[in-house]
Amino acid sequence: MVFSKNSSLVASWATIHPLTSADAVVMTGLREMVLPMKGKMRGVAARAPFDAIMSRVQAPADVTVEADDVGGVAGWWCRPANTRVDEVILHLHGGWYNWGSAQAFRGLVAHIAASAGAAAFIPDYRLAPESPFPAAADDVQACYEGLFQRGASRVAIVGDSAGGGLALGLLAWASSTARMGRSLPVAAVVLSPVTDLALSGESWNSRADADPYFARAQVEALVESYLNEQAGTDPLASPLYGDLQGLPPVRVHVGNDEVLLDDACRYVARAVAAGVDAKLDVWEGMPHGFLSTAGRTDAATSALEAIGHFLALRLSAEPGR
Repeated sequence: MVFSKNSSLVASWATIHPLTSADAVVMTGLREMVLPMKGKMRGVAARAPFDAIMSRVQAPADVTVEADDVGGVAGWWCRPANTRVDEVILHLHGGWYNWGSAQAFRGLVAHIAASAGAAAFIPDYRLAPESPFPAAADDVQACYEGLFQRGASRVAIVGDSAGGGLALGLLAWASSTARMGRSLPVAAVVLSPVTDLALSGESWNSRADADPYFARAQVEALVESYLNEQAGTDPLASPLYGDLQGLPPVRVHVGNDEVLLDDACRYVARAVAAGVDAKLDVWEGMPHGFLSTAGRTDAATSALEAIGHFLALRLSAEPGR
């Protein structure tokens, strides 16, 4: 289910954003820089260079960052000025479940927090291979509950890449356990989410050349490290296979030039079929993680504006709406 701006088969719930001429120039330069390393970041040795890449994103000047512990999970707050303490974003970082840190993602998340006008907490969930599935899922569940214990009353879940998969898994878990007295998230926004660790999406083939970062053999090793013999179709690990009925509103953003395109498309198609208010934004010519080009590309600027507007509306909406 791969969409194109020239296709007549684009679903009503999907919006295709054309590549601007200015962004085309930026993307050409980016591809030339990163392609020599395609598929070569592997195992725990890739953690330092991955964090170094993500740390290049500079936080807006009016967002403060501070370390904290929520629900027994360490992490970092990104706080724009004049935010409400009861409206919070929980952001789950990417890194294929093996890499990434809250500290490295502060710049990116600060942009999302500023756009939404709400404080965001980034937990340092445990990583594979030291702590395989379901350690990360357990940590984000504990952190989610910890936010309410700290005074939050309305929480939106955001995640990118592997963090997007964790976010959608957390969304399903919170929705299924709401009858036990747990509070529902008001919404979720995910960026290029990993929804299928069975790696069965069409775009693993159709976007294999277009994706400047990932190769299938590289990702298979990272997924194997994380799953630790658990089935790739386990709904907690792969939200594509879960029960999506009754979920809060979901917005998904993905680049058209990435192997995870079909993970996003199929998830939204299933969510819409289950009656969820779910929508997909596909950004032509954009690779994985394009939001980290904030301030340098039209696509990142427009996506941030749309994400911030949606989150602000959901965080301030009356309960039940």
